[in-house]
Amino acid sequence: MELKFSLKYLLLTILIFLIEVLIATKLADIFFVRAYLGDVIVVMLLYTFVKSLVKINNEKLILGIFVFSCIVEFAQYFTVAEKLGFRPGDFMYTVIGNSFSWVDILCYAAGCLMLYLFVKLNPKKEEELSL
Repeated sequence: MELKFSLKYLLLTILIFLIEVLIATKLADIFFVRAYLGDVIVVMLLYTFVKSLVKINNEKLILGIFVFSCIVEFAQYFTVAEKLGFRPGDFMYTVIGNSFSWVDILCYAAGCLMLYLFVKLNPKKEEELSL
């Protein structure tokens, strides 16, 4: 792993972040989008964010993002946000979350699988984004 800034990945990160904000604010009433699609996309947001800052092995990064996502989800199971003193509406309460779901873990796995397949099936595109 080496520090290497990528403007293309940063722009993708911003785009995906804006999509997540749109899902959370304007599409919150569409259950499938809010409950599932947002969780699939969030792992892609993490991937592009990390890739905008460092050059790293794609497979290890995808695995690391899945493990990180599961840790955050299990933190919800153990109500870590409340135990740390965060309250509903607090930024960190929102980041950590407040409700554990096995379905969320499946969504993270689906997002990571999609990333993995994209990286494996499009190695040239991955190289172009790193420039």
